[in-house]
Amino acid sequence: MNGLSTVLIFVGLFLVGGIISFAKQGTSKNVVTLLSIAAGMCLLAGVLRLDYWN
Repeated sequence: MNGLSTVLIFVGLFLVGGIISFAKQGTSKNVVTLLSIAAGMCLLAGVLRLDYWN
C-alpha cells in the first residue's frame, strides 16, 4: 500500500462522512449527489492503485 492510495482512500472516507452529515442536515440533493460521486471516485481510484491482484 503506497502513500497515494492511502490518501485517496482516506479522502474518500472523509467525503462519505460529509455525505452522511449533509444528508442529516437536509442539504440539497445536488450537493449530496456531487459528494457521493467524488467519494466513489476517490475510493475506487485508491482501491485500484493498491495493486493487490497483480
